[in-house]
Amino acid sequence: MQEKNKTEIATLGEFGLIKHLTENIELKNPSTRYGIGDDAAVLEYPDRQILVTTDLLMEGVHFDLTYTPLKHLGYKSAMVNLSDIYAMNGTPRQITVSLAISKRFCVEDMEDFYTGLKLACDSHHVDIIGGDTTSSLTGLAISITCIGEADKDKIVYRNGAHETDLICVTGDLGAAYMGLQLLEREKKVFQGQQDINPDFSGKEYLLERQLKPEARRDIIERLHNMDIKPTAMMDISDGLSSELMHICTQSHVGCRIYEERIPLDYQTAVMAEELNMNVITCALNGGEDYELLFTIPITDHEKVAEIENIRIIGHITKPELGTALITRDGQEFELKAQGWNPLQKN
Repeated sequence: MQEKNKTEIATLGEFGLIKHLTENIELKNPSTRYGIGDDAAVLEYPDRQILVTTDLLMEGVHFDLTYTPLKHLGYKSAMVNLSDIYAMNGTPRQITVSLAISKRFCVEDMEDFYTGLKLACDSHHVDIIGGDTTSSLTGLAISITCIGEADKDKIVYRNGAHETDLICVTGDLGAAYMGLQLLEREKKVFQGQQDINPDFSGKEYLLERQLKPEARRDIIERLHNMDIKPTAMMDISDGLSSELMHICTQSHVGCRIYEERIPLDYQTAVMAEELNMNVITCALNGGEDYELLFTIPITDHEKVAEIENIRIIGHITKPELGTALITRDGQEFELKAQGWNPLQKN
């Protein structure tokens, strides 16, 4: 396959690159009064509260370009930020994008990244309103800040769970982690080879969950339409166990979740067996699912049961009962925060 011509970033310079990547961006939100092109963007929110979140993604820590296409990386970089706004029961409206780029990247590479970024933003009606670019000596670094909005009485925090609340999750868990394990395995198999052609047939869902996650705007809209306001909520980026323990710690409560209720995809179970891994452990600790974990009053049970892609997995208890997983045979195990921690020692 012939390699396409590459344009060195230096030929455009910082401002030329920014103009090249952003000149066709159209603003969608009335709160965006002015976007890219001045010292700062201008936003206007007369009657709503503002939500702001930031994520920093580092090459070699959060992503591996050996198997991550830049278009998918752009898409995922946006989604992980949009997911944080949805986890507050808000609506994302704008993002800023800052990149540190090494000399091994060309203009076309950044075009691919922005193609994925714009695709994610367009599908969620989000404006790209600014950012920064600089050089890097170590690889690619991505910093995205997302701005969202919500009515004051609609915002959901992590600290609102109460005893007897039901614990809910969206979608299924562990697939993104299995996708990562699959990609890492194939990377080792083909290390040093020129022609890499791994066979991923039957495992496409796992790869999609790892490389192209989807923030759950659909669930937030359904909850709103059903007049259900969660008492506490987080997105599952670091693993179900870690996130649930955050909610319990900040809400000063305990919890019980049940093994047989944890939602799993068939491909996840098959891949875990193939790798000789416990699938429930993967679901609890894998991370990067970007599903929603939330609690609701028990009085909303019937309403939430009508919503597709939501599973009730347990309930909130008194704090002295601790946090526990109940296995299929009735054994009780204490939950541990064993999910993703970028600062832990190897």
